[in-house]
Amino acid sequence: MTDLSADVVIVGAGPVGLTLAMELDRHGVSTLIVEKRRAGEPPSVKCNHVSARSMEIFRGLGIADDIRATGLPDDYPHSVSYRTTLTGREIACVPIPSRAGRERGDPGPDTDWPTPEPPHRINQIYLEPVLFEAALARSGITVLNEAEVTDFTQSAGGVRVEIRGAGGEALSAQGRYLVGCDGGRSMVRGAIGAKLRGDAVVQRVQSTYIRAPGLIDLMEVPPTWGMFAFNPVRTGVVYSIDGRETWLVHNYLRDDEADFDSIDRDWAIRQILGVDDDFEFDMLAREDWFGRRLVSDKLREGNVFICGDAAHLWVPYAGYGMNAGIADAHNLAMHMGGVFAGWADPRSLDAHEAERLPITEQVSYFAMNHAHEMARKRKAVPPEIDDDTPEGAAARETAGRALYDLNVQQYCCAGLNFGYYYDASPLIAKDGTPPPYTMGSFTASTVPGARLPNVQVEAERWLYDVQGDRFALVRTDTSVDVDALLDAARAAGLPITLIDLPDAPAPYAEALVLARPDNHIAWRGNALPPDPEALVALLRGARMAEVAA
Repeated sequence: MTDLSADVVIVGAGPVGLTLAMELDRHGVSTLIVEKRRAGEPPSVKCNHVSARSMEIFRGLGIADDIRATGLPDDYPHSVSYRTTLTGREIACVPIPSRAGRERGDPGPDTDWPTPEPPHRINQIYLEPVLFEAALARSGITVLNEAEVTDFTQSAGGVRVEIRGAGGEALSAQGRYLVGCDGGRSMVRGAIGAKLRGDAVVQRVQSTYIRAPGLIDLMEVPPTWGMFAFNPVRTGVVYSIDGRETWLVHNYLRDDEADFDSIDRDWAIRQILGVDDDFEFDMLAREDWFGRRLVSDKLREGNVFICGDAAHLWVPYAGYGMNAGIADAHNLAMHMGGVFAGWADPRSLDAHEAERLPITEQVSYFAMNHAHEMARKRKAVPPEIDDDTPEGAAARETAGRALYDLNVQQYCCAGLNFGYYYDASPLIAKDGTPPPYTMGSFTASTVPGARLPNVQVEAERWLYDVQGDRFALVRTDTSVDVDALLDAARAAGLPITLIDLPDAPAPYAEALVLARPDNHIAWRGNALPPDPEALVALLRGARMAEVAA
């Protein structure tokens, strides 16, 4: 093949690129994904957490159960433990149920969330193959592996993409749009002149992927998904990868440690694990990195977009680097899907940047501020923290309480999952301001821009299941006549479903709530608006075209 075509060309087959392709396929849009790695080549050991909101998106794609079925063993706790060392005394624990524990109904600080899809702890090396296989199973998705985008040119009709194939052969592809999901060193970002702005260095981390089959046997406290070592000599965190013998060790460098090579890696790992020189482990891979807070100044140039790490890089607290990218993809796919289906004006694509950039900024500050607070606690580890004395016990109790209160927010971050809202969107009928949210908390709301409160409608079905990939008009008062709005929507080609919920719980106070396919509320009221056609024009982006004209 020397010439390829698809509705959308995606650069990068990581979780963001694959999610974008599947969401576009769901909307009937074909994609070509260009990926440097060979088919089946695993990624580096990176993200360890899939958020509840991402799991809701994967549920919509029909793959949530497949994702939950892999990763850690079914009964392996997803808890986060704070210890003097990995094999030492426990200081605090954020109890998060295992996969099987969630099915049993085990308690935890994230088990009462308003969703059928709680978070899932799984490393990217297990997540990505599930996404890759699911993408390949869809006829509208083509993946070109061992290939690299070298250049592209835009025209009124779309984007022509130059590609170097696996054998070095020159290929080309044509698409209406190009999306760079090509990571922190994004070629696409550079090519459209987008600049990352923010804080270049928030922290420095020496990371090592190890195999240590005998480590669990040495633990004083049973293993958990995440285990923080909190002692005066060395602080770091160890994430369980397979639940048996492979682990990812993050060693946090101090301000006075000049560079990554200034700290002996083997020594630091042993201080974090709490093992002597005789303990054997294998270093499988290493990747030293800077925690940053960088956000692109734009997400689009003409027919070219960027998503995920190409658009934002920050300290991976709360696991929200990849998860924010998945949210980017979900949002962009809805807008593009509307354009290809004909119900959305092409200029409505400007709403993607207006909606996602403010959220990206907010999340970046949440992550950076949390990183700074954790750094302060690491600097102030009491010297007696591991002493078998009353003073040591008191130090552990005080530190444990503070560590729990701070970190339950990031590991059970309901606010980041459900609280963010699009208050600057040109496609939403503004009606008040949604409640503010924090990393760990939010207030469910029907204010336009907020996430539609998800409620159970049947034993195994929730509101989002009924909505699918369409607009949803939720009616809590069935006496209200909505035919004029439904007729206006259908006349404009807008896919819409009427969902009657006469027993809807709070915060459903209005008779009518209209949500977009991305589950964000676009309008609400106790009666139809005076001009239903005008509301439909707003939803389609036709009003944006009028302003531009």
